[in-house]
Amino acid sequence: MKVLVLGGVAAGTKIAAKLMREDRGSEVVVLNKGKDISYAGCGLPYYVGHVIEEREQLIVNTPEKYARLTGVTVKTRTEATKVDPAAKKVTAVDLNTGEEKTYDYDKLVIAVGASPVKPPIDGCDLEHVFFVRTPEDAIKLREVVDSGDVKKAVVVGAGYIGLEIAENLKLRGIRPFVLDMAPHVLPGFDREMAEYIEGKLQESGIPVVTGVAVTGIEGGTKVEKVLTGKRAYKADLVVLSAGIRPNTAFLEGSGIEMVKGTVLTNARGETNLPDIYAAGDCSMVRNALTGKPAWSPMGSTANIAGRLIAQNMSGADLSYRGVLGTAVCKLPGLNVGRTGLTQEQAAAEGFQPVSVVTVVDDKAHYFPGAGSFVIKMIADRISRRLLGVQVIGGGAVDKVVDIAVTGIMLRGTLDDLADMDLAYAPPFSTAIHPFEHTLNILLNKIEGKLETITPAEFAEGGAEGYRIVDTCITPSIPGAPYVELTEVEGPVEGLDPEEKLLLVCNKGKRAYLLQNRLKYYGYKNTRVLEGGITFNQVEVS
Repeated sequence: MKVLVLGGVAAGTKIAAKLMREDRGSEVVVLNKGKDISYAGCGLPYYVGHVIEEREQLIVNTPEKYARLTGVTVKTRTEATKVDPAAKKVTAVDLNTGEEKTYDYDKLVIAVGASPVKPPIDGCDLEHVFFVRTPEDAIKLREVVDSGDVKKAVVVGAGYIGLEIAENLKLRGIRPFVLDMAPHVLPGFDREMAEYIEGKLQESGIPVVTGVAVTGIEGGTKVEKVLTGKRAYKADLVVLSAGIRPNTAFLEGSGIEMVKGTVLTNARGETNLPDIYAAGDCSMVRNALTGKPAWSPMGSTANIAGRLIAQNMSGADLSYRGVLGTAVCKLPGLNVGRTGLTQEQAAAEGFQPVSVVTVVDDKAHYFPGAGSFVIKMIADRISRRLLGVQVIGGGAVDKVVDIAVTGIMLRGTLDDLADMDLAYAPPFSTAIHPFEHTLNILLNKIEGKLETITPAEFAEGGAEGYRIVDTCITPSIPGAPYVELTEVEGPVEGLDPEEKLLLVCNKGKRAYLLQNRLKYYGYKNTRVLEGGITFNQVEVS
């Protein structure tokens, strides 16, 4: 079998290597536009910040090493320019010589990846304006950063890579501003969670301005300022991280079906044409919850889908169950992660979503380095299926996310996932794991044992008509009556059992315990503010 793979990095190299392991008799050729066939793209921001010191640490395999390890024939600096499915041929250009050559195949894999979006504005070609997509990009950026001439930087794009770049610029003593057209940072987080992250970034010295369009970049030979629809920002350096676009223009006229520039594939990784597959950042997969097409330009997706495609090309009949939009990101003093549907997405898909926001310990509270997680858990009120999780904290947020991924992929309900025997020791977790703790609170809410106002509802005026009651560890809300939980053994003087009361504590737990007591003593209209003053700005007018 003669297999031609267009593209390397994650998907292409994974498919080619797995094919050779499945059938050593296959003839597998990889055509790669760049000179580096396999590199750690997700590690590039950390190379800029000297967290990763050596360029060689970013290179997973050189073409020579990869070829020796796998038996694959590798041709770098070779760009595919045309696919002829009827003749089963690909035309490609040697970028070193300009020579055009034709390659035939029995099976074809399209894994050409994506390139950074270049905004349609003036000034993108000025000195000290960078993209960060390849090792060469990161090397050039680090050279400028290390020169000592850069004091202020503007990062255009508040997605995962943009924020990681901003963090690493700050590590090098540069003051970064982050600008984004979207209303909030990090797609895939609900508004209240994104706003909390934005506040933490501001506190860490990384201001984020959202809802603003960059209209131009100005300077002599080097960048001097970034123009927006609102104001200008001085900058010695600009990093453009405003998204990526699949490298699929050369497929026009081939008959390969595409959606928004991405190659559409089925669960087997096949395109609409026989013997042609696609994987990685240039391809469209499926959402595991909704079954709808989903773009997942992630190294994890590329590797998982690539491995499955190689097995199918070798005679297997495997189906990729799809993606959940799972992501995790390290920020200054803060880690964030998410998976599944947001509350808004869940409603749009026809679910009846119910959620809870908790602030829970990330390990035994008495253990050195203990902190908190803010977790938003979303489920369907009717079926009680887990639909999504978002988590913020200084600890191992990926553990919470990965437990949620497992539950969602197995179509688990909250009841299925309750009482799991998760790992516990004081340095690692709490006796009831933070995921389980949050799940229990959501079950209490669904079953009516906990009645709340969510942070989103609170921000939108949902507490209007409620009297705020301070039940923090110590009085913390000026102007609000304070109730010490442990002293409540009957009706509370000054609080009417018929009155609408919003109980607010530091994190939510003491307010829940107070609500439980007050219900026993005849109070009918209490609500707990989820997340307490840790997550919400609470003032008494």
